[in-house]
Amino acid sequence: MNLRRHSGCHRSTVRLALAVVVLPVLLLAGSSRAQDIYAYPAKAQSQAQQDRDRYECHSWAVKQTGFDPSRAQASAPSPPPSNQPLPPQGHVLKGAARGTALGAVGGAITGNAGKGAAAGAAMGGLAGGMRRRDQRLQQNSQQQTNTQSPSTAQQNQSAAYHRAMGACLTGRGYTVN
Repeated sequence: MNLRRHSGCHRSTVRLALAVVVLPVLLLAGSSRAQDIYAYPAKAQSQAQQDRDRYECHSWAVKQTGFDPSRAQASAPSPPPSNQPLPPQGHVLKGAARGTALGAVGGAITGNAGKGAAAGAAMGGLAGGMRRRDQRLQQNSQQQTNTQSPSTAQQNQSAAYHRAMGACLTGRGYTVN
C-alpha cells in the first residue's frame, strides 16, 4: 500500500516537472514560429535539442535587440485625421489690418488713401489666409509623421529580432529561411 502511494506521488511530480519545463519551451517555440522564422535541423538535431536551441536563440535575440515578439503589443490604430477646422488664429484679420495700414500709407502717397487702404486690406487678408493654409498643411504633415513612427519603429525592431534569431540558429547548425 505504501509503495502505491509513493509511485502515484512520483508520477504527479514528474507530470508537474514536465509541464513546468515543456510548456514554456513550446510557447516560445510557437511564438518564434508565429514570427515566420523557419529553421531546418541541418545536423539532425533531436526535437529536444531544437526546442532548447530555439529557446536559447530567442533569449539571445531579445537581449541583442531589446525586442520580444511574444511581448510586443499591437499598435492601436490611430484616430483618423480630423477634418474640423482649426481654431481661428486671426491670420486673415491680422493680415487685413496690416494691409490696410500699409495700403493707406501707399494710397496717401499717391493721393487716394481710401483706395490704397482697400487694396492693402485685400492683399493683407490674402497673405494672412495663405499663412493659415501653410500652418494647416504643416500641422497635418506633423500629425501624419507622428502616427507612422511607432509602427515603423516596431517593424524595424521586429526585423532586427528576426535577423538575430536567424543568425543564432544558423550558428547552431540550422538552415534558416
